[in-house]
Amino acid sequence: MTYDQSEFEVRCEWGEQGVAQLAPLSDVVVIVDVLSFSTCVDIATGRGAVVFPYPWKDASAAGFAASVGAVVAEARSGGRGYSLSPRSLLEIPPTTRLVLPSPNGATLTLGTGAVPILAGCLRNARAVAEAARRYGRRIAVTPAGERWQDRSLRPALEDWLGAGAIIRHLEGHRSPEAQAAAAAFEALQGDLAELLRSCSSGKELLERGFEEDVALASALDVSECVPVFREDAYRWEEAPA
Repeated sequence: MTYDQSEFEVRCEWGEQGVAQLAPLSDVVVIVDVLSFSTCVDIATGRGAVVFPYPWKDASAAGFAASVGAVVAEARSGGRGYSLSPRSLLEIPPTTRLVLPSPNGATLTLGTGAVPILAGCLRNARAVAEAARRYGRRIAVTPAGERWQDRSLRPALEDWLGAGAIIRHLEGHRSPEAQAAAAAFEALQGDLAELLRSCSSGKELLERGFEEDVALASALDVSECVPVFREDAYRWEEAPA
């Protein structure tokens, strides 16, 4: 098909439609939502928590959480509860079960189907790439992007860089889209912290007082965690040998 990049082993495409096109013909899909779903999942599962992605602003979240013995993340408000703020998860106790609604990363995760799914970000880029290779050679890396006011996709620099940080560690024939993401990362990796602070998504968070979240998300390869989506939740698990 024209849009599925099936002639290439390493593929890259944006958002929900990217997942729909690439996932059916891939051995593994990596969801990249740097600010902040994937970063939150990395931090939480790295501490031993189990994270259930859930649709954004869905009134059934509380009932679902009760059914699986979990707590629901709050809106990102700077309060003391767990939320899509990575800093809120830095001390999350091991074995915590957390329902994490998200408009982007969770939505993509839940729309991927039966193919294995990993949550990737800048923090765990190398570890996730190494794990993805053990699932097979057909690897789809999907930057989630953000949303404009009309709910249409807004390609987000931080997710493009996160995708490129992962792709650069992947062997195999890369699609032009995958090549472009890797090249963008290679060209811009010298100052990721300032780039994330200055891009649109980063500025939005800084204006709301979440500077630490941006700093946590911009750290490169500081985590060995590989969050794997299985039985409705992300857990840190070993990839196939």
